[in-house]
Amino acid sequence: MRSNAQIRISPIRLIGQNDEQIGIVETEEALRQAQEAGLDLVEVAPNARPPVCRIMDFGKWKYRQKKHHKKHHEQQLKEVRIRPKTDSHDREVKLNRAIRFFRKGDKVQFTMMFRGRERAHREIGITIFRGIIAEFGEQIKVERPPSMDGRHMIMILTPIKGAFEDAEPARKTAGPDKSEKPKKTTGRPAPQEKPPAQPDVVLKTEQIPAVQASTEQVPAEQTPAEQPAKET
Repeated sequence: MRSNAQIRISPIRLIGQNDEQIGIVETEEALRQAQEAGLDLVEVAPNARPPVCRIMDFGKWKYRQKKHHKKHHEQQLKEVRIRPKTDSHDREVKLNRAIRFFRKGDKVQFTMMFRGRERAHREIGITIFRGIIAEFGEQIKVERPPSMDGRHMIMILTPIKGAFEDAEPARKTAGPDKSEKPKKTTGRPAPQEKPPAQPDVVLKTEQIPAVQASTEQVPAEQTPAEQPAKET
């Protein structure tokens, strides 16, 4: 859709901003009127002779078209496989997958696969399928009830429009946190923790010089007067 300077054909049939028929005018005149109104000149019927143009807010018009445009989703048939011996955890995973398909508006075909002697116990498959129907309740429509198709039992469910828009997202099972990297272990023994260092206590002892008492009496020095005179 061409607008403003992209419109090069002249003259044109002009429609005003209030849907009034202005008539056939030159393109330059139509552009002048659109600029004075603070709007755009948009070519709405290019195949007409002369082409039809309208004075309008082109940006606002495109926004409304985008807002009201709904993407058409073609309904598809998705398959969810299940076995008679499927445990409760795997069964919950399968149902969460079916809910994701239902939210997109797709049909879901549940396929029960029998192996070996399991084919002799088809009532187990019927019981499981009836439990699935009861769990979804009024949110689904049974398009094909549980029935055998060769070695498999098949059931097709169709979602009711808008029933799964507020459905809770698939729950995640608890498991190890992958964000935490495991610590690498080596063959070396873990270092032992050292006990906290105790404050050093220094015992200060007074060094007293040992005085050894002598048991022997040392005679006092004799004075010269007391010394005996030498014999002459």
